[in-house]
Amino acid sequence: MSETTKMTISALQARVEAIFCKAGLNAVQAGALARVIVAGERDACKSHGVYRIEGALRTVKAGKVKADAIPELVEQAGSAIVRVNANGGFANPAFELGVPVLAERARSCGLAALVVNDCTHFSALWPEVEALTDQGLAGLVMCPSYATVAPTGGNKPLLGTNPFAFGWPRPGKSPYVFDFATSVAARGEIELHRRAGKQLPEGWAIDADGNPTTEPEAALAGAMLPFGGHKGSAIGTMIELLAGIMIGDLTSPEVLDYLGTTTLAPFHGELILAFSPEAFAAGRPGDPFGRAEVLFEAIVGQGARLPSQRRYVARAKSESDGIELTAAEMAQLERLEALGLDAVA
Repeated sequence: MSETTKMTISALQARVEAIFCKAGLNAVQAGALARVIVAGERDACKSHGVYRIEGALRTVKAGKVKADAIPELVEQAGSAIVRVNANGGFANPAFELGVPVLAERARSCGLAALVVNDCTHFSALWPEVEALTDQGLAGLVMCPSYATVAPTGGNKPLLGTNPFAFGWPRPGKSPYVFDFATSVAARGEIELHRRAGKQLPEGWAIDADGNPTTEPEAALAGAMLPFGGHKGSAIGTMIELLAGIMIGDLTSPEVLDYLGTTTLAPFHGELILAFSPEAFAAGRPGDPFGRAEVLFEAIVGQGARLPSQRRYVARAKSESDGIELTAAEMAQLERLEALGLDAVA
């Protein structure tokens, strides 16, 4: 086998979907999961690409997510809150079910919220943000995780990595999108360092005794740190409140209690907020999209880079040349497709 293999986006989508079907997932679950995993590979976000398949399968095998779940839209007529019960399945198909209703409510009300309850979440949030910007809407997406992050001044895991994403639509251009964990790094980055035998940068983590560490193994047994010290700690706490307690779902400590391990994908809820820029700017001078472009041009004009630009460059390359996978990644796909759930411990 050569060092790398190139696959078209559609071919990789079919391959990943086949792996999930082999493992017993229904078409609704398998298709949605494959789309976000392939999006990660397409955009060169390896920490959320095919690397994630094994963790999803491990969670299915452990009985902590329902492979045959069908998400259900819980009707709240006239409300700006759209609620989808994932019914114990993955978050991604539940999100896909709720987005059209969310977009319609946001256009009619100016803003609307999508609440996803009782779901397993393992993917990045930027695919969900981009689903909103594709509708001409601005959006905020957030969710807890399991307790792996120590609050600033603390020495034990309490908060989740608690990702937070925002998107602004740019007609005719790729949207302005950021998506980051409120920890210094996503937990997947720690695991990738461990697999590669690489040390962590200083300031990423503490060990089980609360001491700073650059050893991935010690970090995984200890706790990650919030980005920006007390600021990241406060934002992480906000996400526990809004996307856990407020929507009637689990907080990160409760998720860890439920799972009993951090080796499985976390089970919790998700909060998605959608805004219509036209509705908010109505009656005020200027076009909100045009004014936003002035701001973006000023940022770039100073030599700064807008977030997600690297992803968009990688995406264009993948769309034209295909997605490049290593020999190890191809071997992993072949093993998972051949063995299904028997491939994971």
